[in-house]
Amino acid sequence: MESMTSGINTNSSPSQLRITDMRFVDIVDAPMECTILRLETNQGITGYGEVRDFSNKVYALQLKRLIVGENPCNIGKIFNKIKQFGGQARQGGGVSGIEVALCDLAGKAFGVPVYQMLGGKFRDKIRIYCDTDVGETHNGNDMSVALQKRMDSGYTMLKMDLGIDLLVGIDGTINAPLGYLDRMRDFTRQEMSFGITDKAFAEFMSVPHPFTFVSLPDKGLDYLEEYMSQVRDIIGYEVPLAIDHIGHVNVQSCIRLGKRLEKYNIAWMEDCVPWFYTDQWKQLSNSCAVPMCTGEDTYLCENFMPLFRNKAISVIHPDVLTAGGIYETKKIIDTAWEHGIAAAIHMAETPIGCMAAAHVSAAVGDNFVAMEFHSHDVPWWNNMVKGAKEPIIQNGWLTISDKPGLGIDELDDEVLRAHMNPKRPGLWESTDTWNQEWAHDRTWS
Repeated sequence: MESMTSGINTNSSPSQLRITDMRFVDIVDAPMECTILRLETNQGITGYGEVRDFSNKVYALQLKRLIVGENPCNIGKIFNKIKQFGGQARQGGGVSGIEVALCDLAGKAFGVPVYQMLGGKFRDKIRIYCDTDVGETHNGNDMSVALQKRMDSGYTMLKMDLGIDLLVGIDGTINAPLGYLDRMRDFTRQEMSFGITDKAFAEFMSVPHPFTFVSLPDKGLDYLEEYMSQVRDIIGYEVPLAIDHIGHVNVQSCIRLGKRLEKYNIAWMEDCVPWFYTDQWKQLSNSCAVPMCTGEDTYLCENFMPLFRNKAISVIHPDVLTAGGIYETKKIIDTAWEHGIAAAIHMAETPIGCMAAAHVSAAVGDNFVAMEFHSHDVPWWNNMVKGAKEPIIQNGWLTISDKPGLGIDELDDEVLRAHMNPKRPGLWESTDTWNQEWAHDRTWS
């Protein structure tokens, strides 16, 4: 009898499984600030999720009252219960992170990998494209060296930034309201993006691109084109290369830049304008031959539909930790396939977010291109997974395993403790004060 049950998870009775608690740890330099979520159950099984990078665990904590006592295997029921509390970009992090943890729990309870819950695999190996940074002050040759190192490591697809931050300090390359350039000179790209230090500058960066009144004159376009020429001269034209972080400039400047870059065979230009300006995306796509891409800040499939129906972009780029989680991201990519649109997956997270994206990547169809990776230069990134015998990503590929759930049994608390966010310290601390929070949150009378 013992031999008959040796391969069965006898600690789990899925129909009786219940969520009992929600815990967190915040880490830094992964390379982003990331929040890992852990759901605990009455049967000792734990499920891992992750709140979107540079978000806040409060987006998940506010939902604890709605999920404790629920059976985590009822993923669709719980998602329908909490999805009204998600939002675009980092505001989708709570709902999405919880959904990922539910998928991990359900997979572990039934002893199957998440990709099998999604209908099975299209592929065993996931192509990874590597985002590449080279520091604050650099030129196209510096970027070329960094990209070549990525290729030498086995990556077959690349992405780099090509934006107005490169023009700071070069007279005559940016046309902007007085005072804007002075502030740009004083802050790093990360601070510009997330408004950490300067309130006035953060407010400016919160203005959508069309309203900043920032544009690129010919001198600025010349510099960016020469930068790209230097890159292609070194890495060649065979490897796909996407560009990101153009900057908060007007759509006309993006069109002019796109036309300049056509000859360099760019895989896509990413997030030139906010995702919700469908008409401007359509204008961009119709004005130059560089494929246009957006989606990492878009929550739920329904919000991608205007882009799909209008053929406004060529590539979508959802992030599992914003889009609504694993099932919603698969739905988005499947819907893109129906509209003839390719899909890559944005991923700038810990191994939890990585594996969530990888299971979606394995389970979607032929319109899938590649999954992003930001942490190639973080030596302890893999060590977050306890007992990991080999890197999660090797030679530019991720090989999906058949282990239950996300495939991560346990995280290494010592590694997490060593990299805890000093602004949000604490390792899996109690969140009991959120158990009884209440709101009359019905959306109808």
